[in-house]
Formats: sequence, C-alpha cells, structure tokens
Amino acid sequence: MSLDVFLELVEIKAKTASILPMLLGVCMSVYYYHSFNLINSILFFIAMLLFNMAVDMMDNYNDYNHAVDTEDYKKNTNIIGREKISPKLVLALILIFSIIAAGLGIYLVTRAGLPLLWMGIFCFAVGILYSSGPFPMNGLPVGEFFSGFTMGFMIMLISVYINKTGNFDWSWTNLIKIWLVALPCELWISNLMLANNICDAQEDEDNHRHTIIHFIGVQQGLNSFTTKNVIAFLAIITAVMARLAPWTMLLTLLVIPFVIKQTKLLYHEQVKKRTFPCAVKILLVGSLAQVITYGVGVL
Repeated sequence: MSLDVFLELVEIKAKTASILPMLLGVCMSVYYYHSFNLINSILFFIAMLLFNMAVDMMDNYNDYNHAVDTEDYKKNTNIIGREKISPKLVLALILIFSIIAAGLGIYLVTRAGLPLLWMGIFCFAVGILYSSGPFPMNGLPVGEFFSGFTMGFMIMLISVYINKTGNFDWSWTNLIKIWLVALPCELWISNLMLANNICDAQEDEDNHRHTIIHFIGVQQGLNSFTTKNVIAFLAIITAVMARLAPWTMLLTLLVIPFVIKQTKLLYHEQVKKRTFPCAVKILLVGSLAQVITYGVGVL
C-alpha cells in the first residue's frame, strides 16, 4: 500500500475535524482557565489522531463489506476495492491503531482522572457505532448530530479537562461555556457529514442507507447547511461578548465571504468529487481561523 493510498484510506484531509477542536480547547484552557499541561496535550493528540484514523478506516471497511450495490460501489467507489487493498490488512490496521489509542488513553486517565475514562468510552462507542453494528450511525438520520457533538464538543471538552485537572468545574454553566466556544466547530463538522450525505443521496438509496437526506430531501439539506453556517458565526460573536474568548476571534468573521462562495457552489451542484470539498474547505478555513485568532488573543 502506497503512502497516498494509506492517507486516502484514513481520510487524512478530514483530520482537521479532530485536530482543530483539540487545539481550540488548549487555547481556551490557557486564556480562560489559565491552565496548560503539555504532556497531557501531546498524549491526547496522539491517541485522538490514531483513533480518528481507525474510525475512518473502519468506515471504509464496513461500507465495503456491507455494500448492496456491489458491482459499482465495491469496484469503482470504495477505496478498498478500487485500490485492491486487502480487507484483512485494513482490519489489522484498525485493531493496531485502536489498541494503541486505547493504551494511551488509559495511561492518560491515570494522569488526569477518572472522568476522562467515561468521556473516552463515549467517544470510542460513537466511533465504533458510527459505521458498525446492525444500525450504523452513518446510515441513520442521527449521524450529523453525533459526529458534530463528539468531534466538535467532546474533543474540546476533553482537551480543556486534561489541561485543568484537579479542580475542573462540572457545573452546567461551565459546560455551556465550553460548548459555546466549541459550537462553530461542532456545526462545521456536522455540515461535513451533511454535505457528504447530500452528494451521496442516490448512492445511499441504492445501498439502503437512510440518512437525514432520505427524510428531508436534498433542498432542505442544503438549507440546513446554510443555517448552521450562520449559527456558527453568531456563536463566535456571542463567545467574545461573553468574554469566553479574546476580541481577536472576531477576525474569524473575515472568512464569511469565503464560506458564502463555497455554500453557493454546493447549492449549484451536488457532485461528490467537485462540491463535497466545499464543506471540507469551510471546516478547514473556518475552524483554522477560529483557532488562529483565538491563539493570537492568548499571545
């Protein structure tokens, strides 16, 4: 397996969906909570990245094995069949990456505290059930919610927690503060899956996957995509007004014209290879701008 094929198998281009919320959590820990733990952050980063890659490999693996439209999807669409990768090799990589990630996570629990174990179990469960089991989440109308909530909010919550161990406030007020700062990432990650389901609407129907688009249709899916982009920017303004983030994070609003342009492209046509990257670009540019402008405010 070549490096290019491996990077596509683990969907490396989508790793911003986990890395940037983690970095945003570090920024909030330093700015709002005045706390930072370098070793915990490094351990979490490695474990999170390995498990994220395992989940994406598992997604491709399960889609390959459970495909109904086998002639076209397995041979021409799914990377395992298209690149003639051994399914056994993919399964072995999934197990290796997951075991290493779990080991690092358990060690991090001994450093940070038991609450991390329960948060980790939740994230592992969502990651596994995302594409596994009799009713995988990526084929259900709840996929957008769980992907956004887990990768956007839970990763940031864990990032804040491991940097502020010992005196972490578990009150609803404090959790809402973290959620508000994480909300733009959560919505853009959710939109990533929504755009994928919009572009794969017919393919999902052929393979008996009933995503949210099966119930609301492509047009309402596009409207939801736009609405979540608007809410994301409103959340940024609210977080700054609530003094949960420095004023510099308002500079993220400068990417609004870019987001509008990418959204219009997706409205114009819903073709996986041409317009699904619009959602990837919005997530990358929006979340990266949020992290950088927050980080500048910290400095």
